[in-house]
Amino acid sequence: MRKTHKEYLHIANQNSQIPAILWGEKSNKILIAVHGNFSHKEDTIIAIMAEIAVAQGYQVLSFDLPGHGEQVAGNDECFPQTCVSDLKAVYNYAKALAEDLSLFACSIGAYFSMLAYHELEIKQSLFLSPVVNLELIIENMMRSFNISEERLKLEKRIELPIDHNLYWDYYSYVKKNPVSFTGQSPIAILYGSADNMTQWELISEFAKNYQAEVEVIENGEHYFHTKQQLDAFSKWAEEKLL
Repeated sequence: MRKTHKEYLHIANQNSQIPAILWGEKSNKILIAVHGNFSHKEDTIIAIMAEIAVAQGYQVLSFDLPGHGEQVAGNDECFPQTCVSDLKAVYNYAKALAEDLSLFACSIGAYFSMLAYHELEIKQSLFLSPVVNLELIIENMMRSFNISEERLKLEKRIELPIDHNLYWDYYSYVKKNPVSFTGQSPIAILYGSADNMTQWELISEFAKNYQAEVEVIENGEHYFHTKQQLDAFSKWAEEKLL
């Protein structure tokens, strides 16, 4: 992998500073790169996308979502309200640097991006394993642990024996704010046939609603990490980035 110039910086948002990286030299085209859960601004997928985009004349702006990377301190969960606020601050920062903005987002990062950017100007959106219905994922989790909506509303926060907890504020926000990404096109999606987070039916419905182009990788998982998966991702990114 070629060595790409990286500038480490912080983006101001209210009372916080968002750790970020600008990859590549100054350009009038910026690709905002949003990682997924248990990831960070400099992980393998982000680095691969940055290399590809910089080679095509882009500058790439990646950053740590709340509760991830350098934003772990003081944040035990990645709440959508906070993520949306950070994403808007990142967009405004990028817009001050370049007129031409595109989006690359993974998993739940794609969900947060769609909430934040649905009314903003985006030239193109590339999604890897996007979460398109977080409400259903939370409700499936609640059913798995036999937790009712009434109990969650009463207790506000319920610890689970996995890497996630349930929060009433989080769930109620998601219910009140379904994905709406109308007018943001073109959209290209890379999806793994073995994705255990988002069912194909949901991806197919989303693609139909938003005229998104979907490529399915056989045996691809929700988290792309094997050589075969990363090679397929690289090929897809090179072909789809405008």
